[in-house]
Amino acid sequence: MLLEKKNAVIYGAGGGVGSALAQAFAREGANVFLAGRTLSKLDAVAQAVSDVGGVAQTAQIDVLDEQAVEVFTDTVVKSAGRIDVCVNVANFADPGGLGKPLTDLSLESFANPVINYTRAYFLTTRAAARRMVAKRSGVILTLTAPLARVPIPAFGGLAPSWAVLEAISRSFAVELGPQGIRVVGIRSDAIPETAVVRNAYSSRASLLGLTREEIQAQTESLTLLRRLPTLTEVTNMAVFLASDQASAMTATFANLSCGSLIE
Repeated sequence: MLLEKKNAVIYGAGGGVGSALAQAFAREGANVFLAGRTLSKLDAVAQAVSDVGGVAQTAQIDVLDEQAVEVFTDTVVKSAGRIDVCVNVANFADPGGLGKPLTDLSLESFANPVINYTRAYFLTTRAAARRMVAKRSGVILTLTAPLARVPIPAFGGLAPSWAVLEAISRSFAVELGPQGIRVVGIRSDAIPETAVVRNAYSSRASLLGLTREEIQAQTESLTLLRRLPTLTEVTNMAVFLASDQASAMTATFANLSCGSLIE
């Protein structure tokens, strides 16, 4: 198993991606610590982890609350001894900012995802890194999208949000590398299996007079593979990046865009 005896913290664990990551990590032998805003969703994920033979603990945490993040991180270390992997997939997409040109957005709609993604990622990464330094090892992982690199209209503040996360990741990577800590990420195109993507497609469809299926088909047609990534593909890559098999990788984002982004 690639993550045997590893301790993995997952923020945003109650969502579609977070839940899939928790189960994938657990199948590979990791103990998972699930943090999120809705305890009932976290408990459901914990049960799914248990069903695949894993061990999970849950905590209702607001990742925008600095003190709450620090206390939670200390609790994990006291319980498990160390943090080996920290993943933040908390979602802060502003539905009011999707499907509209920037000129029609309020400052609040544009700024909300930029401010919230930046704050959440910085707080959770800093908290984990401070504890990882003591062990001189650890992996910090995040998820962005091709929007961080490719201009696509009508996505509000999401593009700059993800571009900022990638820049912060590189900054952490250069500072933490000498301490044995890797900072990596996945740049995935839309994952249609998730509720977030389905809702985003529905919002764009209603504004453009199309169906959700037509929006998805348009997106798929822009990729070289003529399809979009699956949750399994994303979680498989996350497991690899978090494992020792990727021990030479840091300050980089794996391209899981199915060819919508060519690098």
